[in-house]
Amino acid sequence: MVAERVADAVRRRFPADVLAVAVHGPLAHGDDDGGGNGEVGLLVVTYRPSGGPPSSTRRVDGVLVDLTVAAADDYLRQARELSPRWPLTADRYVTTRPLHDPTGWLRTLRDEHLGRLARARPAEFSAAARQAWYRGSAAHARAARLAEWYETDQALLMLGEARLAAATVNGLLSRTYFRDPGDAVRRTGLAGADMTEVGAVLARQADELAARGRPVDGTVDDLLDG
Repeated sequence: MVAERVADAVRRRFPADVLAVAVHGPLAHGDDDGGGNGEVGLLVVTYRPSGGPPSSTRRVDGVLVDLTVAAADDYLRQARELSPRWPLTADRYVTTRPLHDPTGWLRTLRDEHLGRLARARPAEFSAAARQAWYRGSAAHARAARLAEWYETDQALLMLGEARLAAATVNGLLSRTYFRDPGDAVRRTGLAGADMTEVGAVLARQADELAARGRPVDGTVDDLLDG
């Protein structure tokens, strides 16, 4: 109900700007718990940049509304990108529930993203996975040092980052996307993994990345050569 109210308000206030309005996340998948205290991920697509309302986040009637506003061409360009965060962003391009889409633009969004994946070469996924691995390795090393210094809370936060990065690497290497960070660590078996277990996963991933043609370690010349 909140999503529909926001969508109606957007259309009334910006009738000449709005191309489509949709929800993503649990509502798009049809498994929101209905408790009224969840989060509504709402996408507003405009014909041109700077049209419509600004992107913002507010709680409306006890429900957190995360409003993303993007120009159609810009959002399509994002959907064609294969970044290290692809496993965590793809779902919002593939699974949406239209609240207003008279031209069928959301189908175009999905087709553009899936078409980009079909054209992607294995090396592109490996390159993105390597960048995600570096982030995970750095977070894991930081978590280990913090644990040695008995900075337990900070160590746990960094370990959480390392788990998510390692899950993202798995997603990129297997071409699997996730609904959200929780889904990522759960489906990859990393939810609750301790320091040693995450380190072992990162080590296996490093071996796989090396087997795919480029090791994660290198010389200064390797760094400068890209």
